[in-house]
Amino acid sequence: MNLPAFFQKDTFASSTSRGLIAGFLGGLAGTAVKSLVENYLPVRKIEQRSAQIKLVDDLSTRITGTPISHQNEALAEQLVSFPFGASLGAAYGYGKKDKDDYKITDGVILGASTWFSTHETSLPMMGLEAKPTDVPLKMQANELFAHVLFGITTEVVRSLVNQRLKSQRY
Repeated sequence: MNLPAFFQKDTFASSTSRGLIAGFLGGLAGTAVKSLVENYLPVRKIEQRSAQIKLVDDLSTRITGTPISHQNEALAEQLVSFPFGASLGAAYGYGKKDKDDYKITDGVILGASTWFSTHETSLPMMGLEAKPTDVPLKMQANELFAHVLFGITTEVVRSLVNQRLKSQRY
């Protein structure tokens, strides 16, 4: 069996594969959009390091004995953001494997729930970010906006890639 014929089927394996691939690519695109938005809208104080940089810095210190250099912080941040966004997109794509239609509200829910489950709860609990009550409302709104755009972009790309894979037009 060839690959296009495999993706056109409505079997569990085919729809799961389409969902994972489409979601993964959607998550990558969504992360790129989120990163771009965060370059223009402040999501943290200038002197504040992101959770991603703190994670990579800690890992670097444990492995090499030295923290990451200041000039490598932007790269380090993306080394966490893109795999996380792609994994989240793949899980989302798996969850929507049997739903070919595009629903913007699903993307909004994905982005908002990702923001809430990371920036409002787990990251502050791990000590990687300040408590929500200590973050200015404008920065929280910017972060939420960036995450909602992540979710919408993930849904748009997931839907398009899924349709292309299913219809054999690629």
